[in-house]
Amino acid sequence: MSKYVYKRILLKISGEALKGKNEHGYSPEAVSEIVERIGKVVKKGAQVALVSGAGNIWRGLAGAKKGMDRVTADQMGMLATVMNGLCLRDAFTSAGFKATVMSAIPMMPVAEVFEKNRAIELLGKGEIVILAGGTGSPFFTTDTTAALRALETDCEAVLKATKVDGIYSADPFKDPNATRFETISYTEALSKKLGVMDSTAFSLCSDNALPIIVFNFSAPDALEKVLSGDSSIATVVKNV
Repeated sequence: MSKYVYKRILLKISGEALKGKNEHGYSPEAVSEIVERIGKVVKKGAQVALVSGAGNIWRGLAGAKKGMDRVTADQMGMLATVMNGLCLRDAFTSAGFKATVMSAIPMMPVAEVFEKNRAIELLGKGEIVILAGGTGSPFFTTDTTAALRALETDCEAVLKATKVDGIYSADPFKDPNATRFETISYTEALSKKLGVMDSTAFSLCSDNALPIIVFNFSAPDALEKVLSGDSSIATVVKNV
């Protein structure tokens, strides 16, 4: 078994990661890659709680901007994360892993209701716990869900999967002079408005000294390197 620096983590992936090159929905190839990368570290003893966004199906904020009631729009987004959770559970199960979907919104028999002790028990047994349904309340993003559930399940870090290898001083796709931070404090990240996570999620992590690690999930072996403590391919937000 590999000796990971972070043994129990909350991995936050975007809904877009599930659709690959498709316009929306799911790409079997993209889902398979997610399962392969997470499964690799689970086999070596990492305990993984997983939160997915819903952008491949629905964005509540986008619906609200077009005139829809915000509460209704966000509820649709919560349901979309459950759909993503079911897709991921099926993929993990097909690959030989044990995975459970836990929803903030009661919807048996589709998914278990989230309960922290049950989630911790499953993680301890090596199961992948997919946390869906958001927080169960509108006006909260899946970033906030990730921070909240990480704290509730005693995770050692929140890993935010992105398309870049960390946090930059500016958008690296637009500014060739943008520089990457290897580590940065909560205070500096907030003052520089670097958009690590939404403000509620960021405050939860900051107030509870829960590290946030931003990394490029699409890079081969990136997840394993981050768990091993390699910050050369990521940015770690923590108390410096």
